[in-house]
Amino acid sequence: MKKNFAFRIAQRLAVLFVLAVAALASAPANADPLVSPAWLKAHLDEPNLVVLDIRSAIDGSKPETFAQGHIPGAVHSDYDKAGWRVTRNNVPFMVPTVPELEKLIGDLGIDENSHVVVMPAGVSVLDFGSAARTYWTLKYVGVQNVSILDGGFAAWKAAGYPVETGPHAPSPTIFTAKLDKSILIEAPEVETLRQAGKATLVDARPASFFRGKEKAPAAKAYGHIPGARDIDSARFYDAAANKLKPKAELEKIAETVPAGEPAVTYCNTGHWAATDWFVLHELLGRTNARLYAGSMVDWTSNASRPVASSRTKWDDLLKVLGLGS
Repeated sequence: MKKNFAFRIAQRLAVLFVLAVAALASAPANADPLVSPAWLKAHLDEPNLVVLDIRSAIDGSKPETFAQGHIPGAVHSDYDKAGWRVTRNNVPFMVPTVPELEKLIGDLGIDENSHVVVMPAGVSVLDFGSAARTYWTLKYVGVQNVSILDGGFAAWKAAGYPVETGPHAPSPTIFTAKLDKSILIEAPEVETLRQAGKATLVDARPASFFRGKEKAPAAKAYGHIPGARDIDSARFYDAAANKLKPKAELEKIAETVPAGEPAVTYCNTGHWAATDWFVLHELLGRTNARLYAGSMVDWTSNASRPVASSRTKWDDLLKVLGLGS
C-alpha cells in the first residue's frame, strides 16, 4: 500500500514538473525590448503573445484604419483615446489610476503571463513615442515581457508579411497590477533631487521648447526645469528608416548623461520623454533612469516650482502679433 501511494505521489510530481517546464518554455524569460518583423512572424502563433496595435490620430490613423489592415491576431487600443493617459486634478496626460489601468489592460486580453509586442505605425519619432509610453506603462504595472515592434506596421508591410482585415475583438481577462515604482518619479521627488543635485534631468523636447520659445498648450509656463540637459528624443531616431538608431549611436548621444547617477526624463506630457527613458533604461542598461510622466504640464501646474527660460519680451510681442508661439 505504501509503495502504491509513493508511486502515485511520484507520478503527480512528475506531471507537475513537466507542466512547469512547458510553462517556462512557452514564455520568454526576458523579452527583448525591440523585436524585428521577422521575429514576430516566427512567434506569432505563441499562446501568450499579444500584438498590441496602438495606432491613433497621432500617427495619422483614423478609427477605421485598424480594420483596413493589421497584423493577424492583433488587438487595437487607440493610444490617444483609449485611456493610456488621463486627466487627474485638472492636469491632463497623467498616468491613470491602478483600477483604470487594470481594466484597460485586462480588457485587451493581457495578463501577467503575456508577452506584449507594442506595434506603432512606424512613421515618425512622435509615433514611436506612443509605443515607448505604452511600453513604459505596461512595465510600470508589472507586465514583465514587453517589446516594441522595430519599425512598426510599416516595417511589417515592407517585409511582405500577411495583413488581416476586418475587426478583431480581444478576449478580456483579469489583470492584477503589481506596480514597479522604480521607473516612475513624481514632482516632489524631482524637486528634491534637483535641489540636491543628485540626478541628471533630461529634457526630451525640441530645443525651442527647452529654451522657452514655444510651449505645449497645456503647460502654464515657458522653459525647462532648472539644471536640465536637452536631449531631443528625435536625436535617437533615424527618420529615414523610421526606427531607433543603432546602439553605438545611441550610446554616443547619451554620453552627456552620467551612467553612475539617477536620470530623470521629462518633456511636455511624458510622451517624448518615454523615448529617452526607453533608450536609456531598456537599451543602454541605465537602470537608474526614471520617467517623470507628468512632465512640464504637471510641473508648471504649480506656480511655485521654478522654471528656467531664455524667452524674451520680443518673443512675447511676436506672439501677440501672431508671428510666434
